[in-house]
Amino acid sequence: MRVYNFSAGPAVLPEEVLKEAADEMLDYRGTGMSVMEMSHRSKAFDDIIKEAEKDIRELMNIPDNYKVLFLQGGASQFFAEVPMNLMKNKKAAYIITGQWAKKAWQEAQIYAGDGAVAVASSADKTFSYIPDCSDLPIPEDADYVYICENNTIYGTKYKTLPNTKGHILVSDVSSCFLSEPVDVTKYGVIYGGVQKNVGPAGVVIAIIREDLITDDVLPGTPTLLKWKTQADNDSLYNTPPCYGIYICGKVFKWIKKMGGLEAMKAHNEKKAKILYDYLDESKLFKGTVRKEDRSLMNVPFVTGNEVLDAKFVKEAKAAGFENLKGHRTVGGMRASIYNAMPIEGVEKLVEFMKKFEAEFEAENS
Repeated sequence: MRVYNFSAGPAVLPEEVLKEAADEMLDYRGTGMSVMEMSHRSKAFDDIIKEAEKDIRELMNIPDNYKVLFLQGGASQFFAEVPMNLMKNKKAAYIITGQWAKKAWQEAQIYAGDGAVAVASSADKTFSYIPDCSDLPIPEDADYVYICENNTIYGTKYKTLPNTKGHILVSDVSSCFLSEPVDVTKYGVIYGGVQKNVGPAGVVIAIIREDLITDDVLPGTPTLLKWKTQADNDSLYNTPPCYGIYICGKVFKWIKKMGGLEAMKAHNEKKAKILYDYLDESKLFKGTVRKEDRSLMNVPFVTGNEVLDAKFVKEAKAAGFENLKGHRTVGGMRASIYNAMPIEGVEKLVEFMKKFEAEFEAENS
């Protein structure tokens, strides 16, 4: 039986995509092979990766002067690739809105030392809000400004992009990828690990403006981690994560069938409203994020009592709601309600939370 999977990543995938992949597992379109087994140089896989690129370009309206790269290594490896490929002055501005932005900043410090500066942070309130980014102290010679756009652990999301004062914006969108329309032209680099909202773990999709892809990289940058190496070889310099790319391609088709990113946004807003409205009226459960900065994808909440939180997670699991335990660094609960989570899943979760709250009130009245 399928459970309601609220995992933050690897996360829920559309059921029809999984069924399609299952049907093609032993014989992909008459090749007599699984995609897992075929050469990345074959005609069949060439068609898969080209079709995937075409579909994501259509979905995100990606301009012709941006490259789409399908890479390995996860977003955490990309934390290093950003300074390796973009640092000319060994200066960069980081906005710290959670653990992943902080880790990316620490990675940049390996290459730039004090030149990688934190120009804003929400650490003072456990990353429960997005700081004001309208007038940041960005060094004039900064190579780029870096953000993590949706913060998986803490449940915050930028509703307005920072004023970069003319500098390149680099954004990690791992946990909000393809959840709503974006204006790609506002970014120099937009990238994400796909395992939260797009596909299975093992693929990073990077959308990079072509003028930022050069041979002028930091000394010592490995050949494989130079964006130019990957761009010149259409993501096929070495064997890419073929099966992961194949599943991503199927998810792109599913999103198109659902009506594209505008429809996806409406679907996600509807789901999030159901959960947030209940959290706002509940006497037992509370959301942890400032209202104007709430994520549509990741919803952290608490009772304020660790023992009660643990009881809720245990009983929820027994009732078929998986992976509701909050990240180990913050505790409490977190419901990740990515694109593939049906509205019914959120409705059923709220029903269960109401029942849990009523039972708690009865026991303590």
